[in-house]
Amino acid sequence: MTQPEFSHLLRHDRTSDKPQPLHLAADEASRAALAKRFGLLSLDRLEADLKCWRDGQDLHMEGEMCATLTQACVVSGQPVAAQLKEPLIVRFARDAEKEGDEIELDADDCDTLPYDGLAADAGEAVAQTLALSLNPFPRAPNADVALKQAGVLSEEDAGAFGALAGLRDQLARK
Repeated sequence: MTQPEFSHLLRHDRTSDKPQPLHLAADEASRAALAKRFGLLSLDRLEADLKCWRDGQDLHMEGEMCATLTQACVVSGQPVAAQLKEPLIVRFARDAEKEGDEIELDADDCDTLPYDGLAADAGEAVAQTLALSLNPFPRAPNADVALKQAGVLSEEDAGAFGALAGLRDQLARK
C-alpha cells in the first residue's frame, strides 16, 4: 500500500483516554498531491481542528475539517472556487472489518474505520472527509448559458411539459 498524501498517525499507546486537541494542516506538497488525487484544480487550504481520545481498543476523533479549493466546472471547465467546512466524527475500531465477516451498520457506525490496533491515520480520515464533501458536479455561474448555446435542453425544456410546450409552439406557427 502506498503512503497517503496527508498522513498523521494516532498511536494507540500515545493517545489519552481523555479528549486532547489536535490541529492538522496539510503542507503545500500534501495539498498538491491531494488535488491531483481528487481531480481538483487547486487545494489552497486543508485543516482540521480535532479532539482525539482512546476508549479501550478504539480511537475516537471528532471535530471539523475546513478546505479552500478550486474545481473545474463540469460544463465549461472554468474554475469554480469552494470553501468547505464539514463536521468530522470517526471511530477507529480494531479489526472492524475482517474479510468474509458480515457487518451490520447503524447510524452510529457509519464513520467507523478499521485499524490495526497500533495506529490509525487521522490525516487520511481528514482527506477522505474532504473527498466526500466535494461537489460532484461543480458548475460555473455561466454554465446554463454555455449549455443552452450548445443546444442542451434545460430540465424544464426536456420534461413532459417541455415537450408539450414545443408542440404548442409548432401549432402556433401554422
